Parts: sequence; structure tokens; C-alpha cells
Amino acid sequence: MRLGQGDMSRKIFGTPPETDQTSADKPSVEVAKAERRVHARPLMGMADLPSRGTQPVGAFGASLNQLDQRGRRAEEIEKQLATGQSVVNLDTALIDPSFVSDRMPLTEEALADLVQAIRDNTQLSPVLVRPHPEKPDRYQTAFGHRRIRAVSLLGIPVRAIVRNMTDEEMVVAQGQENHARKDLSYIEKVRFAERLEARFRRETIMSAMSIHKSDLSNMLTVAHHVPEAVSDAIGPAPKIGRRGWIELAELMKDPGLREKVGKLIADPNLQKQESDERFKAVLSALKIPGPRTRPEQLSDKGGQGFGTIVSTARNVTITVDRKRAPAFADFLRSRIQGLYEEFAAGRVGSPEEPQ
Repeated sequence: MRLGQGDMSRKIFGTPPETDQTSADKPSVEVAKAERRVHARPLMGMADLPSRGTQPVGAFGASLNQLDQRGRRAEEIEKQLATGQSVVNLDTALIDPSFVSDRMPLTEEALADLVQAIRDNTQLSPVLVRPHPEKPDRYQTAFGHRRIRAVSLLGIPVRAIVRNMTDEEMVVAQGQENHARKDLSYIEKVRFAERLEARFRRETIMSAMSIHKSDLSNMLTVAHHVPEAVSDAIGPAPKIGRRGWIELAELMKDPGLREKVGKLIADPNLQKQESDERFKAVLSALKIPGPRTRPEQLSDKGGQGFGTIVSTARNVTITVDRKRAPAFADFLRSRIQGLYEEFAAGRVGSPEEPQ
């Protein structure tokens, strides 16, 4: 269950939330508390990743468990902030962004909605900042970048908690707050992981993002094969998950398709579409097969076919039917390396080495 701004504000200001718990629920609550004590995180005091052995079986159970974990992490963050911390008003002009970006820019529409929400209801949840490590009398944002921007447009101070943090503690706080309260889209997580990798150990990244080693490996694979210019042009694509981006990354391993993507994202018509639609348009364009080439038949003197040659812009594929010409198949296989060496030496065909 996600926590809204109202729920978070009650925790910060000490207002007890409403409960509706029967005696039958108490044992499960105690078990959950015990699990949180076992998996405590030293940096932020938050629940750790659940062990794979204790997760419910099946996709539906796993989804419920994931939602429960996120809700508990959000609760733990609020408890940590509320313990011995004071909420102060800061001039937004004195606050710099984090040294690592975790989100793509808000659309003008989304920013306007956030500004209006704060204008109507005030800023319910404080942001977290630290004293700037390099600039006296300034601060650096751990989380709450969007709230700071919205508040600055209103021309009022931002409500903030100031805490001394190391770089590692700061990225853990930044990553887990985003994970617990409002999911980043998959590609935003990918880019966040990529930027963290430039200066932190993988263990720190996994802790900050509440992910396992295999999840991080997939994210970095996507980051490696999908250039940032492409993901920036597509945007956050909130409805596109891991499978979609991994599929795009696999297609973009082909240099020819990477060039095609570059032309697609430069098309002004693409930018008129919503982010999810831009992703679908790019993926669909890459999956369209090229023009089909009719195979050239290979036949013996009697007209009996024994194979084919298929030639495209990228490949020449020779297929020999082993049932019809087993000896030739073996002969071709044994001679193919020698034929190439003869070609490369200039004794057959063009004397130039192929590029």
C-alpha cells in the first residue's frame, strides 16, 4: 500500500494514524516487525531486501509482497525523519540539486499540477537536504527535487529536514525514497544506476535502489546499448517496463539499427507523441523486417537442388542440405577458411581485405 502525502505528514508531525486491527491480525504484525529488525539497514534504518526464500510463490504473491515492502520502506523513512529531526523553512535559492540525477524532467503539465497541489494544500511532506560539502551556507538535495522546484515557482520557502550525510548515505536516501513513495519509470532507474556506477560500488547501488544483482545487471545492459540521447528523446515512458527496454537494447546491438534509431528520434513528428507512444514507435520501426530476398537455388547438373544462397544488405547465407549433398557440405566446411585466406592474400577475386 502506498503512502500519500497526508499519511506521511501525520507521521512527521506525530499524529497517530487510524488503525483497524483485529486480534487475529496481531501475530502477522509481530512477524513483520521481527523481520524488519532482522533486516535493518545501518545507513538509513530501513528494512533490507527480503530474502528470496521468504517471498510468496507466484507472480501475484510476489507483487503483493513488493507492494508491502515498499509501504514498509516508506514508513521506515518517515520514522527516521521524524526521530530527532526538525523541519525548517529554507530559501529555495540556497538549495542545489543532488550530484546524481535520478529522474527525467517533469513535463510542464505535471509541474503545473504539482504547483497547484501545493498551493491548495501547502507542502505536506518535507524534503531532505544536507549542508553542501563544497559551498558554505548552501544545501544539497537528497530527495524532493520536484517539490523544491514547485515551491520555488510559488515564491515561498520550502519545508526541509537538514541532515549531515556522506555521499554514500545520500544516494541511499535518495534512491530509497524514490523507490518507496513513487516509482521511477524503468528507464529512469536504468539511468540512475548508470550514474551511480561511475562512483559507487555495486553493493551501494543495490542498497540504494532496493534491487538484486541480476536486476542491476539488466539495467546496466540497457544503459550500455541504449544511448542516453535515445532515452532522453523517448522520455520516461512510465508504462514501459523491463522487458520492453531489454528488447530495445537487444535490437540496438545491431549498428545498422542504431543508425536507424538516430534518424527516428530526430523526426519532429515523434516528439509530438506521448512518451510511451514514442517508445512503441521506435521499437516497432526496428522490428519491421527488411525487404525479403528470394533464395537462389543451388542445383547439380541434373537439376537436383542441394542448397540455397540468401543475400541481403548485411549477410550472405549459404545453406547446404546434408541429406542431398552430405559430401559437399563437409567439403565446403573444410575449405571455407582456406578460401577466405586465399581471398585475403589477393589470389582470388579482389586483392583488398574486406572492411
